[in-house]
Amino acid sequence: MKNDTAVFAAMRFDAVAGKNVWTGLTGTRQAIRRDGYCIDPLSLNFCPHQWIDSQGYVDLEFIRDAPAEADVLPHGDPML
Repeated sequence: MKNDTAVFAAMRFDAVAGKNVWTGLTGTRQAIRRDGYCIDPLSLNFCPHQWIDSQGYVDLEFIRDAPAEADVLPHGDPML
């Protein structure tokens, strides 16, 4: 699977804290805007489009069931 879908943290303003706080949701720009949340631009990440549910948010069940990534070789490794 390719990490081909940009996702962001969905934020909301907390009046008590006086700042934006994470809602616990991570989703596409369109889903976050549609639902009235703010986008944290520094939270940009990428995931396979198969992990996005019908509402446009990352489905945690897909992440839990996903196989672990293969070992990443260090830069300059002769095996590259």
